[in-house]
Amino acid sequence: MIVVMRPRAGEAEIANVVRMVEALDYRAHVIRGVERTVVACVGDERGEGHSLAHLESVAGVERVMPVLRPYKLASREVRPEGSRVTVGGVEIGGRRIVVMGGPCAVESAAQVEGAADAVKRAGAHLMRGGAYKPRTSPYSFQGMEDRGLTLLETAARRAGLPVVTEIMDAQDIDLVAEHADMLQVGARNAQNFSLLRRLGRIRKPVLLKRGMATRLDEFLMAAEYILSEGNPDVVLCERGIRTFETATRNTLDLNAVPLLKQWTHLPVIVDPSHGTGVWSLVEPMALAAVAAGADGLLIEVHPDPAAALSDGPQQLTPASFAHLMAALGPVAEAVGRSL
Repeated sequence: MIVVMRPRAGEAEIANVVRMVEALDYRAHVIRGVERTVVACVGDERGEGHSLAHLESVAGVERVMPVLRPYKLASREVRPEGSRVTVGGVEIGGRRIVVMGGPCAVESAAQVEGAADAVKRAGAHLMRGGAYKPRTSPYSFQGMEDRGLTLLETAARRAGLPVVTEIMDAQDIDLVAEHADMLQVGARNAQNFSLLRRLGRIRKPVLLKRGMATRLDEFLMAAEYILSEGNPDVVLCERGIRTFETATRNTLDLNAVPLLKQWTHLPVIVDPSHGTGVWSLVEPMALAAVAAGADGLLIEVHPDPAAALSDGPQQLTPASFAHLMAALGPVAEAVGRSL
């Protein structure tokens, strides 16, 4: 259930509703929108409508209504106008298309500094890079780990870009959060519920990638784990799903973008690098993602993809990335957005 407050409801009235909700053994999540504040009530759903309906008579309350979808806090019913998540001063979910660029993995100081300079020069808004790398084979390059975190942060700060990097293990959250402005949950951890719960208890934005075989309702329930623990700053990332097709690494599901925008208030971005696995397909699919309504893009960029230790075939050169950024402007403008 959600309790929709009146447009001019005061803080005392909101606090009173929260106390009443919690007295009924529900958890109250206060969600402040542009026009109204909503109090989302999460708990045992049996008999919920009867126990909370009387709140409509409380001062400051406009109405009490059920959230029909299983993901209560992620549902667009909670915030019809959509959420905006701020990462290091960069807002995701507004009019501007936000681009996160950088290498798949941090490999050396020179490599990550070259990538940071390239993405900044081309107009990207955030720096992405992997210090810890989940790989299919245990014999593949696993990332530079702690040292990679330091190199990534140093390069990004020098370029003036906020940092996005992947978290693989709950025990590393505090360390990674010291170096990064946004923590990414990769596809392999999309339903690692213990990790998601822990990320819900920190005050850092989370970039949640869709699992390679995760349905959209499961994807949103994964986001719900983070939201339910108190962290409202979640951004969803479509990165392709596994199908019978072998011509590309994954099948980039751009159907997901407008559908997610209908179902949830959370910002949605797209990763065409992992979605295709082929560098020459990254630009056309990035343009298509923006046309489909994505709030941003996650693009892999490497100074020398041929020498990359991880996922070289899908990474753009600095020149290719600059070309992509130039091509994005007209598409963004055509759909009422900007760069």
